[in-house]
Amino acid sequence: MKKLIVSGLVVSLLSVTATSVCAQQLDSLPGKPGHSFRGLSVVNNRQFWVSGNKGTVGRSTDGGKTIQWMQVKGYETRDFRDIEAFDAVTAVVMAIDSPGLILRTHDGGASWQEVYRDNSSGVFIDAIAFYKNKAGIGIGDPMDGKFYLVQSQDGGQSWQRLQPTMPAPDSGEACFASSGTNIVQLKKGKFAFATGGRSSRLWNGETLLPLALMQGGTSTGANSLAVCGRRWIVVGGDFSRDTVTQEHILVSNDRGQTWQAPIQPTSGYRSCITAINKRKWIACGTSGVDISNDGGKTWRNISKTGYHVVQVAKRGRAVYLAGGNGRLAKLRW
Repeated sequence: MKKLIVSGLVVSLLSVTATSVCAQQLDSLPGKPGHSFRGLSVVNNRQFWVSGNKGTVGRSTDGGKTIQWMQVKGYETRDFRDIEAFDAVTAVVMAIDSPGLILRTHDGGASWQEVYRDNSSGVFIDAIAFYKNKAGIGIGDPMDGKFYLVQSQDGGQSWQRLQPTMPAPDSGEACFASSGTNIVQLKKGKFAFATGGRSSRLWNGETLLPLALMQGGTSTGANSLAVCGRRWIVVGGDFSRDTVTQEHILVSNDRGQTWQAPIQPTSGYRSCITAINKRKWIACGTSGVDISNDGGKTWRNISKTGYHVVQVAKRGRAVYLAGGNGRLAKLRW
């Protein structure tokens, strides 16, 4: 009798485990073929904004069942690599390359206003981030021997270039516009960012620390940084050569002071990572999507379909992804 009960418990537990594993899968959403999306911001379970090349922005208020697509007039040739949305009608979008541009809408994309422009030769803004929809920070490739930083204190309505006092970038050190997530706005005006190229380092709000990620080439290094309490995780690798290695993900349990490689890494180069909660994390890249259920110690591949960016709702628990050829998806978990 005891054996039957134990057997029943085992079967029950296995069933729960199988259900949990099967539940972590992606549901495709109506996309926009022929476009590449690297900007994504999820307001709540039903509202998200996405941005990409050809001056394209998308907005959904019904969980992705329908998406309002728009091509921002006058910016049809620009690549919007990052977008930060505050609600269903307010968002800030950033364009890479020169001139450096940040636009803002307050009416759901019906109109857009330039809130930052830098016509300097060689300017290249890579990502922007906000803390509680007010304090904003943006990073670009180094210029004039300094890291390029811009700041907003009013929800993205105006921006000012900062003159950083941090150490200078190394030769060949740069930032990547892979998913708009290599910089994070922290509390009390502090921020953290990760770099790549010939050197890969992390600014943890106080100092620049070397990262034991793949580096040394123009396409190597950190692409994305995610923060959840004391746990920080960076991902990257070599976007020109997507291989499985320990050198494309690092985990910190002390707010970026020290870093360790996970027991089981993600299954290839990853351009974006985000925390769903303290234990559950998700990362994506050109070769697929991985999930961790133990705070980043071990990773399991759930899809071989490539995505550039993944984000969790700021107010909610929904997780959306965006990528090449107009792909959009939602995580079922």
